[in-house]
Amino acid sequence: MKVVIIYSSITGNTKLLAETIKNTFKDKEVTYFGKVTKDIPNADLYFVGSWTNKGNASDEIINFLKTLKNKKIAIFGTAGYGKDKSYYETLFNRVKKELDETNKVLGYFYSQGKMPLSVRERYVKMITQNKEDVNLKVSIDNFDEALSHPDKKDLEDVSKWALSIINN
Repeated sequence: MKVVIIYSSITGNTKLLAETIKNTFKDKEVTYFGKVTKDIPNADLYFVGSWTNKGNASDEIINFLKTLKNKKIAIFGTAGYGKDKSYYETLFNRVKKELDETNKVLGYFYSQGKMPLSVRERYVKMITQNKEDVNLKVSIDNFDEALSHPDKKDLEDVSKWALSIINN
């Protein structure tokens, strides 16, 4: 089985998931691992990962997904928000809408991921202007929670998920 693993990562979170997936397939042929390029080889299965950009995949991943036809695809990624797993399903459904209907989507995996410190600084600045904003307090708590992710359990989970995809 030929496997391609493509990812877009800004902070390194999604790259870490992609590397974990690659290392999971010791006996599989990973024909390409890396970022989107013009010369991605044909494969039996595409693992495609992205950081979360305003509730969707990165533009480069969306543009790549739109080029795929009649492929088996598994989606993975990271998002700063991670307490509500239904959010991951929402992200997946947004990404899935970008795919041609001839593709077969085998599943998805999302993990919480740390965000740049500038995000927390922006939240703190905003909350000093509106001390009673409950949503901002939740955002700061979420930021702090995300600092430890992806963690060891997230990496174990993505590895198990990847194996379940490849064994289908």
